[in-house]
Amino acid sequence: MRPQRRAKAIAFILLIAAVIGCKSSSNSNTSTQSSQSTSSNASSSSANKPAPVTHAKIAGKYTIVGTNPNGTMYRGALEVIEHGDVYQFRWNAGNQYDGVGVVNGDVVAVAFANGPNGTGCGVVDYNIQNDGLLAGRWGFWGKNEAGTENATRTSGTGLEGEYDGSGQNPDGTNYKVKITVEPAGNLYRFVWSNNTDGVGIKQGDNVAVGIGGARCGFVAYEIKSDRLEGTWGGYGSDRTGTEKATKQ
Repeated sequence: MRPQRRAKAIAFILLIAAVIGCKSSSNSNTSTQSSQSTSSNASSSSANKPAPVTHAKIAGKYTIVGTNPNGTMYRGALEVIEHGDVYQFRWNAGNQYDGVGVVNGDVVAVAFANGPNGTGCGVVDYNIQNDGLLAGRWGFWGKNEAGTENATRTSGTGLEGEYDGSGQNPDGTNYKVKITVEPAGNLYRFVWSNNTDGVGIKQGDNVAVGIGGARCGFVAYEIKSDRLEGTWGGYGSDRTGTEKATKQ
């Protein structure tokens, strides 16, 4: 999400600030799911069995072309680096953006921040089942392991509603959590009972949710054989951009 020329880069920085800067959030209100879920929300009850780790062949260097939410175009470069169960995404076109991605089936969901440090940004990607079950994987920047989370809808219709969730942290401990999903324009707001919240993009039977407050944007890429095709956005706006990353 970076324009190639300096003028476009400046315009984009202003844009992303507007897109993901509208909702202020302190670090205490965006505690990572890992740290929250291992505290009072941890449960001795067994969580739903986690899905096997998916190792997609997405690591490498890419050229990117995309559109900002206002319709302007940009070009740049992207490097995807495998780190255990997760992937580091590093965009660079004069300005650097850094993020963490988790693969869930044929989708890789990424949370990113401006600069080389994405601390505090996390992402969860759910596959939406026909019976109202959300089957997800999640990760946080700076951690090389992913957790899992399944959620069963207890009220509501479609994606919206209340859910009972259970998951497993990377260290193997289990937790339980309540989740509320509500519409936010063209996006969806997720609120977990462990003082975590995020905004997500629904595409077909998949929803990718970025966690971490105003500084963290999010992307949902569909994994193709030679490219990644994504939709991206941020807090405070339901406007989204697009990006296609072609592997070099």
